[in-house]
Amino acid sequence: MDPLRQSPSPGSSRPSSPRTPPCEMFDYVGIEAVLDQLKIKAMKMGFEFNIMVVGQSGLGKSTMVNTLFKSKVWKSNIPNLGTPTPQTLKLHSVTHIIEEKGVKLKLTVTDTPGFGDQINNDKCWDPILGYINEQYERYLQEEILITRQRHIPDTRVHCCVYFVPPTGHCLRPLDIEFLQRLCRAVNVVPVIARADSLTIEERETFRQRIQHNLRSHCIEVYPQKSLDEDTNDRILNSKIRDRIPFAVVGADREHLVNGKCVLGRKTKWGIIEVENMAHCEFPLLRDLLIRSHLQDLKDITHNVHYENYRVCRLNESHLLPQGPGWVNLAPTPAGRPATPQFTAPWGTCFPPLPLAAAPSACAFSPLNK
Repeated sequence: MDPLRQSPSPGSSRPSSPRTPPCEMFDYVGIEAVLDQLKIKAMKMGFEFNIMVVGQSGLGKSTMVNTLFKSKVWKSNIPNLGTPTPQTLKLHSVTHIIEEKGVKLKLTVTDTPGFGDQINNDKCWDPILGYINEQYERYLQEEILITRQRHIPDTRVHCCVYFVPPTGHCLRPLDIEFLQRLCRAVNVVPVIARADSLTIEERETFRQRIQHNLRSHCIEVYPQKSLDEDTNDRILNSKIRDRIPFAVVGADREHLVNGKCVLGRKTKWGIIEVENMAHCEFPLLRDLLIRSHLQDLKDITHNVHYENYRVCRLNESHLLPQGPGWVNLAPTPAGRPATPQFTAPWGTCFPPLPLAAAPSACAFSPLNK
């Protein structure tokens, strides 16, 4: 098995705090049974995962989503020759319940048709960032209610897969401008779309150029280096970061290869198998999003990106009591959002936000230090 595809061992845990030495046990207590309790509860409740796909038309976004979950999650509409190109970017979301071996996943996929398709793409990212912040605002408004739901519906975007056109050169100015803003608001996983149009050598050169663009413009995509929790995370995530952006190929049709049905794209020269690492890196993307890092994507969304939005909104409300837990936001330089340095201590009581307040466009992250 490829080392990048191995998920961390369930038995591994963070080292105990030096202030809390482990206690010697004389006999079996049954603490490990809590794992079974958590599993039973999780199986009853199911899981939620919200993913957004961003990229120009024709890069295979819908096909890639169907390939990821091996189901017809999204029906791609092939435009006719007489169909005019949409003049504005409109976001579309679909929700499906996917069940596998008794585990239910409520999957919401948000597509962004029209992104980057216009002659003038000035601020074409505003509807996307506005949608992400709108989901944060919905969650916040539910969270600050006096009588809250037992389970707040989570529509926040947990991951954004950004499709880079296979030009073979480097990131376009549009890609750089958008990624700089997007990475402050959501977890971003860039991929090289339609990688079968590049040779192996062109693919590796293109990857190195994209990685150089990301470093030189301080764009920190997922998994963020600053958020690695322990040694195991650093080792696994370092290998993933070396391979990002993944060169992927999507296909939702099966073909017979050596007596076996495989997902792939049929060409004059043969069949490109999407789950064959010798052909593309789709297995790495699938394992990252589903098999090894799905829960981590949700945790970072809640504990980092949503928390930053919540702090910003509470400060904007001008209702926080001045005190030790006050978050001081430095004046924001033009064109760059501010980064909070402190968060309120546990137990601080906040007055409710005005419900009529419009969703804020602030989106920042402590990742860009």
